[in-house]
Amino acid sequence: MIKMKRKELCYLLICVMLCRPLLVFATGDQTKASAQTEVQEAGRSGADSTLGGLTAGAELVGSGADLGDLGAAGDAQDKEENDSAGSEGSSDGNGLTDQGSGANGNDNASKGQGSGSGEDGNGLTDQGNDAAENGSASADQGNDADGNDNGSAEENGTQENDEESESLQDILKPIGASSIVEARKTVEEYAQAYEDAKNANWGYTNLGIANVDNNLNIRAVPAEDGKLVGKLPKNAACEVIDSDGVWAHIKSGKVEGYVSCEFLLTGLQAKWKAEELVSAIATVTTDALKVRAEANTESEVITLVPNGEELEVAEAGDEWIKVYLDDEEVFVSAEYVRVDAKLETAITMTELLYGQGVSDVRVDLCQYAKEFLGNPYVWGGTSLTNGADCSGYVLSIFKKYGVSLPHSSRAQANCGTTITLSEARPGDLIFYGNGQNINHVAIYIGGGQVIHASNPRTGIRISNATYRSPVKVVRILQD
Repeated sequence: MIKMKRKELCYLLICVMLCRPLLVFATGDQTKASAQTEVQEAGRSGADSTLGGLTAGAELVGSGADLGDLGAAGDAQDKEENDSAGSEGSSDGNGLTDQGSGANGNDNASKGQGSGSGEDGNGLTDQGNDAAENGSASADQGNDADGNDNGSAEENGTQENDEESESLQDILKPIGASSIVEARKTVEEYAQAYEDAKNANWGYTNLGIANVDNNLNIRAVPAEDGKLVGKLPKNAACEVIDSDGVWAHIKSGKVEGYVSCEFLLTGLQAKWKAEELVSAIATVTTDALKVRAEANTESEVITLVPNGEELEVAEAGDEWIKVYLDDEEVFVSAEYVRVDAKLETAITMTELLYGQGVSDVRVDLCQYAKEFLGNPYVWGGTSLTNGADCSGYVLSIFKKYGVSLPHSSRAQANCGTTITLSEARPGDLIFYGNGQNINHVAIYIGGGQVIHASNPRTGIRISNATYRSPVKVVRILQD
């Protein structure tokens, strides 16, 4: 019976020695996986201590603590394992091996072998948390109860976690998610990152750019005979909602409808094109913004611009913004504008049509003027296709209707009959200036809007009639 018992103990010892590394490995994986969940929820600081606590008990399972007379053999096995791992644990007089365990979660919690030979004799029921009595690793992961340096807890104990962290970062970095795992940003920083990502395409999720010479028709249904609901000017942007490869469902500004995919850039082509076209726009945030000739409050006020109007930015400063006002460079206070990067958007049919009670010649003149929308501005020019300045554009439009006008906005203001802005009808001329000195002219097209050759950057465009303060309104067509 005695021989049998010894034989059984030998078999048991062999099983413990063979199975114990596997058990520790499996238990370690399980506890690390559990702790990883806590890392994601509570952050790194809480995860380290949780992981260390979980693995502290892993070594006790199958450690041989119940094989009283095999304690020495168990300690020898522990030492061999720790030596091969490069650990520098220390042992107190109670047979309790300190392997520098702490918050790192490696398999180096205090051991309970040989617990019968020490004063504690309790198998470390508190799992080594009382450093003063048990001589286990203290909270600082480096000093035992005797003041010895167990540097392995900091040097070796975190090695495996660091390798796992680096591996995880390497995996996530290509897809741009590594910063999320770090869990170091504030809620405000994440919100800003979201806004930055959203604005990477200037506010568009699926950007489209009109690839046409003039305007791209927007229709109510995906068919060539569909009702026109708007026009997408050359190089204007849109949000592509859906596409079947032939027709694209888009939204741009106030217009939603369908355009031919043949004339629409999407994907990287659209983004590359947009990078060439995007411009900084200053949107007025006050009721009447003063536009000045120089960047100081003593400078002359050229005109007033109403709330919501947009001015293209020439140069941005801390206190003053240099903007384009038609073909002039002027200044506005940075305090009363919001600067954004924007792309041009679609024109509604309301902007292209007129109300009842307008004579055929006025309607026809305005329609004709809009045929050249988007064409270039050229100072001194009179060509409706190759380029014209403000007065050259007006004289060329009126020339078709038998009206001869001088090539000067100031001279044109002296033609016809002076009326008030409230009396203006489509086809009348509205003049603007630097103070009372006229230097710009536009054609009123109804609905509170004008069409004009504005500047070299925008060419012929549609604007609100009060995009700047009108100086004079003149009626040329007498009907």
